[in-house]
Amino acid sequence: MRYRIERPRSDYILTRGTVRFLLAQYLHLTPAEISFRYTQYGKPLLAIESDLRFNVSHSHGLALMGFVRQREIGVDVEQVRAQDDAKKLAERFFSIRERESLRDLTGDDLHAAFFRCWTRKEAYIKAKGEGLSLPLHQFDVSIEPDPTQALLATRPDRSEAKRWTLLNVSAKSGYAAALAVQKTSNPRSH
Repeated sequence: MRYRIERPRSDYILTRGTVRFLLAQYLHLTPAEISFRYTQYGKPLLAIESDLRFNVSHSHGLALMGFVRQREIGVDVEQVRAQDDAKKLAERFFSIRERESLRDLTGDDLHAAFFRCWTRKEAYIKAKGEGLSLPLHQFDVSIEPDPTQALLATRPDRSEAKRWTLLNVSAKSGYAAALAVQKTSNPRSH
């Protein structure tokens, strides 16, 4: 009910229903048997004990869902659009390295790079499950179109970058999407 406009409400309902259906398939349950709990930062988890992790994102009619066992995962998708204040937002939220990478870009190149950076950062913080308690300027991601590893550096723990894979996800034209997945299983329980 928090969505007052029909299209986002329909997208949300369809996406959540699809996630529930797919989780049920993976777990050999019915969709009605699937229930959720949430971390203190709002990351959804299965209410039952399971090594299956998932994440979902949707933007303007396109959804991205990720499922993995024994690891943490985060995904993000955004519609690339003209963002008049892209450089101002980058100055506020992005790391120094990312801001410097964006500094000389303009027009469509700037908007595409901005949303690549944004989706990569969002996928990583969603995978970590810490929400914005993990400051966006404390890690660097590539703004390049197709890097082999988009997570470039983490602070203050420099070794954290080696624990994650952060990649582009091919999406339809006009969208940027990213996936962050932990390289090894996570022994901590939620």
